[in-house]
Amino acid sequence: MQQRQIAFLIYPDMTPLDLIGPLQVVKNLESFGAFDVVTVGERLEPVPTDVGIGMQPERTFEQVPEPFALVIPGGLAGPIKAIANDRLMAYVRSAGRAAEVLGSVCTGSIILAAAGLLEGRSATTHWTFLEHLGRLGAVPVRKRWVEDGNVITAAGVSAGIDMAIALVARLAGNDVARTIQAIVEYDPEPPLGPIDWRWVEDAKVGPTLLESVTPALREILAGKPELAKKLFP
Repeated sequence: MQQRQIAFLIYPDMTPLDLIGPLQVVKNLESFGAFDVVTVGERLEPVPTDVGIGMQPERTFEQVPEPFALVIPGGLAGPIKAIANDRLMAYVRSAGRAAEVLGSVCTGSIILAAAGLLEGRSATTHWTFLEHLGRLGAVPVRKRWVEDGNVITAAGVSAGIDMAIALVARLAGNDVARTIQAIVEYDPEPPLGPIDWRWVEDAKVGPTLLESVTPALREILAGKPELAKKLFP
C-alpha cells in the first residue's frame, strides 16, 4: 500500500505548540496504517520560533513536493513574515493545490488564505485574527475547529490538538482517533475552567494585543503594499 505523506510546515517565528501538539497526535498514525508524517521547510537548518527555541525541518520543499496532506501552524509575526516570503508561498500554493487534505492551526489559516486556498471556504483562526481571515477571501467561523470539504482549520494554539484528533478520525476512523487521544492523554481540565469570553471582551484583550503589534506587522509587509492594505487597512 502506498504511503500517504502528511507534511507539517516549519518556518521562522512560528508558535511551537501549533506544530508540536498536532504533530504528536498525527505522528501516531504511522503505527496504524500507511502514513509518513514529516516536517518540511525551506532549508534543513533550525529556524527561530516565537518562544526562542529553534525548530529544524526533516525535509525540504523539493523533497516533499506533493504531500497527501499539508498542515500549517501559526504564530503572531511568523505568518505575516511567511506570506511575504515568495518561495515559501509558492510551495504552499503548489503543494496545497495538489494535497487531498489541507489543515492549519491558529493563524496558519492566514497563510492558506493568502495563498488563495481558502477562497469561499469556511475556516477559523485565532479569535483576534478572524476579521483578517475574512479579508483574504475565507468565510470566518468562530469555532474550535472547522471542516469544509478537504480543509480542516483550528482556532488558537491548543485547538490544534482538537483539529488533529478530528483529522485522524477522518483518515483512520474514530477508534484509532480515540486510541491516540488516550495515548497522548488529551482530556483537558484547565485550572481556571473554560475561557470567560465576557471577561476577555470587557478587558479589551484583543484590541490591546492588535494595537501593540499592528505597526510591526505592517512593516513586515512593506514590500507587499496591496496585501498590507488588505490585512491592516
